[in-house]
Amino acid sequence: MAYPTADAPTALPSHPFDELTTTTRDGLQLASRHYRPLAPPATPRRPVLCLPGLTRNSRDFHVVASALAGDADGRFGGGRHIYTLDFRGRGRSDRDKDPKNYAVTVEALDVLDVMAAHDLSDVAILGTSRGGLVAMVLAVIQPSAIGAVIMNDIGPVLEIDGLSRIVGYVGKTPMPHSWPDAVRVVKDINARHFTRMSDADWDRIARQLFDDVDGKPAANYDPAIAGSISVLKTPLPDMWPQFEALNGVPIMVLRGENSDLLSAATVAEMGRRHPNLTAHTVRWQGHAPWLDDADTIDVIARFLNSSDQPAGQLGPR
Repeated sequence: MAYPTADAPTALPSHPFDELTTTTRDGLQLASRHYRPLAPPATPRRPVLCLPGLTRNSRDFHVVASALAGDADGRFGGGRHIYTLDFRGRGRSDRDKDPKNYAVTVEALDVLDVMAAHDLSDVAILGTSRGGLVAMVLAVIQPSAIGAVIMNDIGPVLEIDGLSRIVGYVGKTPMPHSWPDAVRVVKDINARHFTRMSDADWDRIARQLFDDVDGKPAANYDPAIAGSISVLKTPLPDMWPQFEALNGVPIMVLRGENSDLLSAATVAEMGRRHPNLTAHTVRWQGHAPWLDDADTIDVIARFLNSSDQPAGQLGPR
């Protein structure tokens, strides 16, 4: 097992959710999930908006969303409204006919459309990889939308080794012909950086990454998304100005111990530049941590609880 029995994903909550649809300003339909609290907490808690990685989808957040939305008096102090988004071209959201719109700036505008549609403000953003980049852009274009940020294995500087690895498989990996083949593909790409994963774990992750169509794995993202990333021969531009736009809100940075995209040195520099930053290393995992073990969820829950404002000062629900 990847985790001790008590901490295994199957031992954590699985919470029902509503499927939502939002129309963007340019007419696309975006899918999202809404995990409602089991019961209202005694004091208001900031809602959480989960933004996935480059080719990922809202399924990635099911375990952590279930825990954070669950019993307010339970292990993780739930009682939060949790929203998880499929960016355009991913999951159940529409694909874009113009691949140039698979851009962080456009995706940030999509997030604002989703927030407006569901009367959300002052949210905590849980951004995995690409989702964390979107959070930094949001801090520039509409800082009042954000009340706290959790950046999952992402920062203002992207390491070239990790980016090269991602560029090497996004939109280029042949579609597996069976679920065992899908498990093999996912394991081949990730096993070097995720060192405590069982075959059952890899099967579970494969089913997050691929859709099931007539019993066979199917693509869950538009391959044209590959055009939104590249590896340059010159140094990549950093996003320190966008990161520093978050200086007014508390931040937690999660870094996979084996990450090849976010370096420990970058996390240290983020801490030096930000007045209210918490860092946590997720052991035995790489880019990006799955967020499905009890230890990591507990760290996330404690950060959110500490960052909530006093009752009556949180945004609409």
